[in-house]
Amino acid sequence: MSMDVFLAFSSEVTGFTEFDLLGTGQAPTYHSTVERVVGSQNLDDLLRTYQESVTELDDEQKRARQLGESVLDDPRLGVIARNIIKLWYSGTWFDLSPEWTAQFGVPGTEGTFTASGQAYAVGLLWFAVGSNPPGARAPGYGSWAQPPRIPHLPPSSIPSSLAR
Repeated sequence: MSMDVFLAFSSEVTGFTEFDLLGTGQAPTYHSTVERVVGSQNLDDLLRTYQESVTELDDEQKRARQLGESVLDDPRLGVIARNIIKLWYSGTWFDLSPEWTAQFGVPGTEGTFTASGQAYAVGLLWFAVGSNPPGARAPGYGSWAQPPRIPHLPPSSIPSSLAR
């Protein structure tokens, strides 16, 4: 499945725009990482399900509910989707459980690993919390003398039934 659909799905589940995601420089790396670990068929199934059941809906609440029902609640696809979210936020691919890999025939486990040398520093979590990654990108001389700047967050449009 194409990089465009992977980016659209990633944008939907992370809350960041496709422009923001491309700005990390990690999109091709994350796409290939997911494809390598779970196999192209599983990734294609996830993105096809997303594309066929969610993208045509205009109402944000209906999109969120359909995303939950068709992807996140699916025993096979939900695990992959949640790992993609964690990958974007932390730059780390988390190991899939042996039970899940045995049940769905994933081509092999690679354990937990950082997707690239830059993934930690450009993880979305740093942008989400308004901070710099410790040890990877210094905030600037004297910045410790200023109080932290925590960005104002708009109210969530995600229905409380989907918040986990």
